[in-house]
Amino acid sequence: MHLTIIGASSGVGLLAVQQALAQGHHVTTLSRTVATLPEHPHLTTVTGSATSAADLRRVLPGAEAVLITVGTAKKNSTPLFTDTARALLAATADTPLAAPVLVLTGFGAGASARYLSWWMRLAIRWFMQPEYDNKTQLEELLAASSLRWEFVRPGMLTDGPLAPYHVLPELTPDMRVGRISRASVADFLLRQAQQPTLLHHYPALTR
Repeated sequence: MHLTIIGASSGVGLLAVQQALAQGHHVTTLSRTVATLPEHPHLTTVTGSATSAADLRRVLPGAEAVLITVGTAKKNSTPLFTDTARALLAATADTPLAAPVLVLTGFGAGASARYLSWWMRLAIRWFMQPEYDNKTQLEELLAASSLRWEFVRPGMLTDGPLAPYHVLPELTPDMRVGRISRASVADFLLRQAQQPTLLHHYPALTR
């Protein structure tokens, strides 16, 4: 399978690259740096920005699934996520994208904010509210498009190993979303890339 992974140099994106290559997939990546990416005959690396429509046009052709795993260390205020959404819409305006687009956001974006535990609600409010507001806006922009989107909302990310996890496809009053490893999130993204059973849904992930 030919996969495009946008935001692939670290975190979930890098783990998705490693797992995809181990599974025998062909991967094209777009990231600002390629220094952390492995050398592999099935890997094509492109240096560029997820917020550039021109750069996105370089990596979308031939993709059977697109994974968007962009992130930022600037938690106070960043338009990264909306800029990425607008660039993707511009890149696909003249050349429609048939591949599923799996977008990593976070539990706490959009309507899921009402289902946060009290301590996660406080953590986001005090430290990450601008980031989550921007993720919500990304979801709204892409949800209104003709793309075959899926927004993946994990709980608090950890650096633990791939482990069993729960997929919660709907928001329910009794749901509990806690920690989950980045490796597990990468695993879910790859599974959905191969069998996109939750298109136009907002699955939450927790261990």
